[in-house]
Amino acid sequence: SNKMKEKIENINKKNIPDAVCEFKGDSFNLKLQVSSEIFSTMTLIKQHRTIMNLLNDEFKSGELHALSLQTIVL
Repeated sequence: SNKMKEKIENINKKNIPDAVCEFKGDSFNLKLQVSSEIFSTMTLIKQHRTIMNLLNDEFKSGELHALSLQTIVL
């Protein structure tokens, strides 16, 4: 839903001010693309872990089921 997308974007922006979030797909197959400069010093696994950790509560609560993630270094 748009609410969830907004929430995800807010969480990312709060923690990664320069994050650019783009969404593709629907709530059952949500694809999130996050671009940021902070990724430049991280491995791909660390980039993904960083974002997934930020969204941990949403996964735990069941609000977010599945998310396919792509990270891009700005």
